[in-house]
Amino acid sequence: MEELFGQFSLGLFIVQTILFVGLILLLKKFAWKPILDAVNEREDGIKNALLSAENARKEMQNLQADNERTLQQARAERDAMLKEARDIKEKMIAESKNEAQAAGQKMIEQAKAAIESEKNAAMAELKARVSSLSLDIAEKLLQDELSNKEAQTKLVEKMLGDAKLN
Repeated sequence: MEELFGQFSLGLFIVQTILFVGLILLLKKFAWKPILDAVNEREDGIKNALLSAENARKEMQNLQADNERTLQQARAERDAMLKEARDIKEKMIAESKNEAQAAGQKMIEQAKAAIESEKNAAMAELKARVSSLSLDIAEKLLQDELSNKEAQTKLVEKMLGDAKLN
């Protein structure tokens, strides 16, 4: 084991200690500072990325909330439009029914008026025929009665008597 460590030399120890301290100072100046700067830069970059991700998540939540509100408003508008369309449809159906009833009533009234006028025309024609037949019958009866001279004289006297009374 002694061979391994050999003899201790104070001069060598001091030179090695100075070289070691010099190496540490050089590393500190040229390597350690840039490495720490790079690590700090990386840490700042990660912090910024996390902050950006958090902001993006919050913005996404806000967008989702806005989208949900917009969707609810659209649904409410759609429901209002459907209700309005149903109301208009029901109103149009009611108006059509009323118009159809009015038109039907008007047609019934016109039909009644036409029936009444046809009835009056038929009655007038019937009266004309009855009077024509009555005149024909009276004419035939008078011809039969007036064919006899004695009956003619009686009839003329009776008519003169009736005429004087009036």
